[in-house]
Order: sequence, then structure tokens, then C-alpha cells
Amino acid sequence: MFIALLLVVSSGLIHAIWNLFTKKSLNKVVFLWFTQWAAIFVFLPFTINVVTTMTHPVPLIGWGLLVISVLFHGIYVLLLGKTYSKGDLSQAYPIMRGTGPLFVPFIGVLILGEHLSMFNWLGVCWIVLGIFFISGLKLGSFKELPNQTVLLALSVGLMITGYTVIDKIVLNYFPPFPLNEATNIGNLLALTYTAYRSGAVRREWKINWKTIILGGILAPGGYLLFLEALRLRPVAQIAPMREIGIVFGTLLGVFLLQEAQGKKRIGGSALILLGIFLLA
Repeated sequence: MFIALLLVVSSGLIHAIWNLFTKKSLNKVVFLWFTQWAAIFVFLPFTINVVTTMTHPVPLIGWGLLVISVLFHGIYVLLLGKTYSKGDLSQAYPIMRGTGPLFVPFIGVLILGEHLSMFNWLGVCWIVLGIFFISGLKLGSFKELPNQTVLLALSVGLMITGYTVIDKIVLNYFPPFPLNEATNIGNLLALTYTAYRSGAVRREWKINWKTIILGGILAPGGYLLFLEALRLRPVAQIAPMREIGIVFGTLLGVFLLQEAQGKKRIGGSALILLGIFLLA
């Protein structure tokens, strides 16, 4: 369990860092498009090495699930760019990353036959409560969400829920490296049209090429750590634990980007952190 926890915490920290890079970029979609190119080239040699050593043929259902995963990842990255164009990192990031802990445990238990203890479910409740505080929602105001950021962030969260559960199943057919590389290619294809239409490709590369390359290493690198953790423990437990990245993301948004409502969002992050410890 310690190894899985270490992998998940590292993955959450890395994820929060490259999301900070995305938030600080000029054109979010173009930035994400460039990071996919970097990711594909950096991890291609490792992927080729793993694929050439695979000893078992992949059945048709495995390829079908891989395609579904790529679709979820592609829609996710498109919505991610739009979300960061609208809202604060410390508000959007917790909602995006916190939606999964609300749904993934139920899916893992009801569909995949996994098990969570009473303390695990209590941890899920604390995480949801922390998300409630950070998002800015108030009792009685659910009919009118505070802004478009919340709606977009929730949509991203649903995509995260989908690809997390699918990827847990895909790991039965593909190792982490081929799965990760396939989603990088899918993300690139999903972003290409919007990136070219923006007219901001050259300017984004000229100003942010260093963080683009670093983000292209960190983004898939962090997800590879998460996939390795998924191979060790149930998705109903590991997926919510990864949301320790919410705490990192909130702290980065409040202290580095000087975003508003710092005390409230830090308090919500503390509740999420407590929930993650109960899940662990």
C-alpha cells in the first residue's frame, strides 16, 4: 500500500504543477497542443520498447476500450483548455479533480466489484464537502451555479471519471506506456483544429517553449505514475487518493497566482486532505 500511496501523491503533485503551467500560458488550447507533441516524442522510445516486448495478442475488446479511453481523454483536454480560460486555478482545479471521488468509488464498487470500508466512504464524504467549500456553491443556490467555470470544471470532472474507470480496465490488455501514448496522440488530434484556428501557435511557442517541454514531460509522467498505482490497488481507492493534487493546486493558485478567497479555499483543501487520508 505504501508504494501505491507514494505513486499517487507524486502523481498528484506533478499534475498540479503542469496545470499551473497551463493556467499561466497565453493560449490554453495551443499550450496543451504543444505539450502533447512534446509528450509523444519524449515517451515514444519507451512505448516502442514496451510494445515490442509484449508477448500476448490484444483481443478486439481491448482495442475497443482503448479507443473509448482516447475519446474521453480528447474531450477532457479540450474542456480543460476552455476551463482555464474562464476561471481561477484554485477554484476550477478542485472541482475538476474532485468530481471523480464522488463517482469513481460507486462505479468501482457496483460495476468492478471492488470494496471500500466504512472509513473509506467517510473519506469520500469529506472530499465532497471540501469541494463544496472551494467551488463557491452555497446552500439553496444549486439551480444557479456561480459562473461558467463551475459548469466547465464539472464537465472536465465527468471526463476524468470516465477515463479513469476505462483505463483501469484497459490495463488488463495494455501496459501503462502504450495506453498513455495512445491518449497523448488522441489529445493532439482533438486539439489540432482549435489550435491552428487560434492564430497563436508561433507566439505561444516563442514565449512558453520551456514550460511547454517541461509540461510535456510532467503531464504524461504523472499519469504514468497513477497508472502504475492502479495496477496495484482498486480504482475505487486509488482514484480519490490522487486528488491530493487538489491541495497542491489550490495552494499554487492562492500563493503563486494570488487568487481570491484564499482562506476559504485552503480550508476546503484541508477537508479534502483529511478525506484522502481516510481513503488511504
